[in-house]
Amino acid sequence: MIGFKDFFSFQKNKFFWINIIGMVVVVIAASWGTLAWLDSYTRHGEAHIVPDVKNKSIEEAAKIISQGTMKYAVIDSNYVKGVPAGMVLEQAPAAGSRVKEGRTVYLTITTTSVPLVTLPDIIDNSSVRQAAAKLKSIGFKLTEPELVPGEQDWVYGIKYRGKELKSGDKVPNEALLTLCVGDTHLRDSLAVDSTYMEINSIPDTENDVKVDDSWF
Repeated sequence: MIGFKDFFSFQKNKFFWINIIGMVVVVIAASWGTLAWLDSYTRHGEAHIVPDVKNKSIEEAAKIISQGTMKYAVIDSNYVKGVPAGMVLEQAPAAGSRVKEGRTVYLTITTTSVPLVTLPDIIDNSSVRQAAAKLKSIGFKLTEPELVPGEQDWVYGIKYRGKELKSGDKVPNEALLTLCVGDTHLRDSLAVDSTYMEINSIPDTENDVKVDDSWF
């Protein structure tokens, strides 16, 4: 049976203490190595300020961002009337943000491509007031309406640069459109003119009868 003194006799064994010390050294080295790797991986303590590149050309923005050890990527483009193509509208992260080296700055720039908008279903389906309100809410502009024979203030057609449009057509945003609106006076006037023409087209039998006077 092992006695109490024999149980703790390993404390006098130098190989035991060498193993313990070795294990402690290995644990400390592994911990230090892991922390050093994490510090390097996350670039702990290194931060860069995101520059302000809004309202600059994409060429200028690229140069400024690259000087700050960052990258950039264009992720979207929008049309802005009167603004040349390639100007930075938005950036993320915002200017002044603190980011790590190599971070990508995402940019939204301008384009000259005018966006097209689908014409809503208002032809022969709306009054002039309803149609005008719907078109203006989308961004279209309207000229003075073109009056056509028909029910008063009813929309019978839409024109863009003199061309007849139909529901579902795609036209440039902020296009100047002309509504073809019904006018009862024109309709009634056209009906009267049509009736007059029909009456005048009836032959006058009394005046047109030819008399054969050969028997006289």
